[in-house]
Amino acid sequence: MSSTKSFTLEALATLTNCQLKGNPQHKILGVADLETATNQDASFFSNARYQQALKNSQAGVIFVDAQIPLVENKNYLISDQPSRAFQLVVDALFPPRKLSGFTGIHPTAVVHETVQLGEGVTIGPHAIIDENVKIGQNTFIGSGVFIGPDAQIGQDCIIHPRVVIRECCQIGHRVIIQPGAVIGSCGFGYTMDKQGRHVKLNQVGNVIIEDDVEIGANTTIDRSRFKSTRIGHGSKIDNLVQLGHGVSVGAHNIIVAQTGIAGSTTTGRYVVLAGQVAVAGHLHLDDEVTVAGKSGVSKSLPKGKYGGIPAIPLQEYNRNQVFLRNIETYVQELKELAKRLQALTKQIDPEPKFPAHD
Repeated sequence: MSSTKSFTLEALATLTNCQLKGNPQHKILGVADLETATNQDASFFSNARYQQALKNSQAGVIFVDAQIPLVENKNYLISDQPSRAFQLVVDALFPPRKLSGFTGIHPTAVVHETVQLGEGVTIGPHAIIDENVKIGQNTFIGSGVFIGPDAQIGQDCIIHPRVVIRECCQIGHRVIIQPGAVIGSCGFGYTMDKQGRHVKLNQVGNVIIEDDVEIGANTTIDRSRFKSTRIGHGSKIDNLVQLGHGVSVGAHNIIVAQTGIAGSTTTGRYVVLAGQVAVAGHLHLDDEVTVAGKSGVSKSLPKGKYGGIPAIPLQEYNRNQVFLRNIETYVQELKELAKRLQALTKQIDPEPKFPAHD
C-alpha cells in the first residue's frame, strides 16, 4: 500500500527512535508484509515463523528487534518494539481517514430536546438520541446509532454505525465502539413459577465503560440485575464477545473474539482471554492471568497461564496434549506388553491350580 508521502530512512529512524542499519537516504513510500513488500515499502518482523520470509523479503526497510540475526544487503530499523515502531510509520504515511462526510447533526437524526451536546459533536443520519442523554465534546455518533434515555457518553468517543447503547449506561472518554455492538442489553436471568414457567427478572442495573476502552463489532455487554457491569480502563474487547450481567473486567484486559464470560465473574488487571474462551459465572481471575484459546474456565484462577477444558496450568495442558497425540503408540505398546505378560505367565504356571467349574 503506497502513500502520496515519502520519508528517508534517516527521517524514519528519528521519527521512531530506532537504530538504522543501512542506507539513510533510501526512500520509503508505503508499507506491506514481508512477502509482498517492494523496495519502496517498510515492513516488520516479530514472529519466528516468518524467518524465511525475512531472508527473502524485498522490503526497503524491515523493523526488527536487537536479537534478530541480520541478513546482508538489507536495510533495518532496530527497536525494542518493532511492531509499535512500524505502526508509527503507518500513521505518518497514512493519516486517519474521515469517519464520515457528514458534520454536525444530520437533519434525519432524531435528538430529544433534553439532550446535552458538547462542542464539536457529530451525529450521523438516522441516529436516535433519547431524553436526558449527555454527549461530550468532539464525540462522533455514526448513522443508525440508538442511545437510550439517561445514557452518558464522554469526550472524543467514536460510536460507529448501528451501535445500541441502552438506558442509563455510562461511557467514558476516548472510547471506541465498533459497528453492531449492543451495550446494556438485559442480563439473562429468570426464575421459575409454580407452573414451571420461566419468568423474566427485571434488570435495573447498567453498564459502565471506563476511559480508553475499545469494544469490537457485534459484541454484547449485558446490564446487571441491580448494580453495574463494568469494563475497566484501557481494556480491549474483540468482535463477537459476550459479557454477562454483573461481570467486572479489570484494567487493560484483552478479550479475543467469541469469548463468553458468565454473570458476576471478575477479572484483575492485564488479563488475556484468547479466542473462544468460556468462563463460568461467579469466578475471579487474578491479575495477569492468560487463558489459551478454546479453553473452559470452571474455577477461579491465580496469576499464571492456563489452557484446556477445564483450564489447567498451561505447561501441564501442553504436556497432556503430547501424551494424547501419542496415545495410539501407547495402546499398541500396552497390547504388546499384555501379550508378553500372558506368555510369561504360561511359562511359569502352565497348568491351572484349580479345576474349571462347569
